[in-house]
Amino acid sequence: MLDYAALAALSEIIRRGSFDAAAAALGVTPSAVSQRIKGLEERLGRVLIHRGPPARGTETGLRLMQHLDQVRLLEQRLDTSLHPPAVLRLAVNADSLATWFPAAMATLPVLYDLVLDDQDHARDWLRQGQVSAAISSDPQPVPGCDVLALGSMRYLALATPDFLARHFAAGVTAASLRAAPAIIFNAKDALQSQWAQMAAGERLHLPGHRIPASEPFARAVELGLGWGMIPESMAAPALRQGLLQPLVPDLALDVALYWHVQRAMAPALAPLTAAIRKRAAAELRP
Repeated sequence: MLDYAALAALSEIIRRGSFDAAAAALGVTPSAVSQRIKGLEERLGRVLIHRGPPARGTETGLRLMQHLDQVRLLEQRLDTSLHPPAVLRLAVNADSLATWFPAAMATLPVLYDLVLDDQDHARDWLRQGQVSAAISSDPQPVPGCDVLALGSMRYLALATPDFLARHFAAGVTAASLRAAPAIIFNAKDALQSQWAQMAAGERLHLPGHRIPASEPFARAVELGLGWGMIPESMAAPALRQGLLQPLVPDLALDVALYWHVQRAMAPALAPLTAAIRKRAAAELRP
């Protein structure tokens, strides 16, 4: 049987980044935390913490942290008065978090630990056992998990009128897309490339700025730094005011989203799942 006091120390170290911070959170000495981790590592025969700084969990350490979170969540389902509240670790794409997803989060009395990743890759966290559920664009279920279709997030390729006049006066072509700077979320972000292939009929290498946060990303487009794919709901005010215009009218990119949840955790997460489905039905396209 696992030592849950040691697992609690492991979880606090990973989340807080140091043994001292974990000790303060648990109300014990740093030496006591070190002894708990040492004993757990010796028992399992594996390193659980990269000492850093900052201290970081190994793959096994992260799995154990997730196991503790799931046990606490199941216990809290039986007794809602438990303290501290359970921690729920989810993988969510940044654009969902910036638009429709937060409204569903108040459904469960938990502390959320959100992992932000591209919708094409969020499912990997679930496959690795590091989260209890994930929002992903991949419809294929991870073994031991259920999948629910949520709807599609519509993205529009947008830029300011001045940017369009400077870079696309002769139209949106392969040549103009190769020359005009795009705004790109991060190295995993393929939305601009996917849309450019739709528009030009060929795969293109796009130059661009990397801005890995949804609101600053949209703001950079509004400031004329480049063109980019912005969720329809997020772009609506700027479109109404004429601050942004589509590169090609009526050429949108719809990204289907799915809610993946560990089957063992599905009963405990049922209220959250219901809230997510309700919000998705209101905010996403069928």
